[in-house]
Amino acid sequence: MPATVRYDEQYCPIARALDVLGDRWTLLILRELVIGDQRFTDLRDHLPGIAPTLLTQRLRSMAEQGLLAPKELPPPAARSVYTITDRGRQAIPVMRALAKWGMPLLEEPDDDQVVRAWTAINGTVATYYDPVEAAGIDEHYLFRIGDQEATLSTKRGGGSEHDTPDLIVESPGRVWIDIRQGRTTLQAAIDAGVITVEGDDSALANFARIYHFD
Repeated sequence: MPATVRYDEQYCPIARALDVLGDRWTLLILRELVIGDQRFTDLRDHLPGIAPTLLTQRLRSMAEQGLLAPKELPPPAARSVYTITDRGRQAIPVMRALAKWGMPLLEEPDDDQVVRAWTAINGTVATYYDPVEAAGIDEHYLFRIGDQEATLSTKRGGGSEHDTPDLIVESPGRVWIDIRQGRTTLQAAIDAGVITVEGDDSALANFARIYHFD
């Protein structure tokens, strides 16, 4: 295995950030932990292509760097999981910027391609959140994609599963990729019945403006 590249001779904050976040798989592991605590087997399932030994290595080094922490769940679960730390969460804007920058590079999904709820909601919706447009608006948006649900909120700190949604949006995951890559629009997908919405027109208008679905 090639030695890990470090940028010790570069006196630059970008170089120092890459020393921590630049290793292959590190940001993708953080991506999974943003969703919630994960078992080792969960991470294996959601990161196809990573060898178990390399995943173990990455988890150990990320724990040493303070990005994640192992946690033992109490009975009856009685199992080990990995949880993201506050330091790890500080990388969320980095991941969102990369998602936005990489969206034009993403190939069009095949008809049988399953687009995960995380990719659909965090990669194509949350990434485009505009705090200026959201000022003074406290709304919660519930997304249903396949058998998964996700919540976004205009309120600082995000939404909770206990919040009453102002807007319920049901759709396949891939339609959000199609919208961001210009093959359709939010309104056209709603008109075609690909996306169904439940809630006030004002909430839909706010959602479209805050997340730049113009």
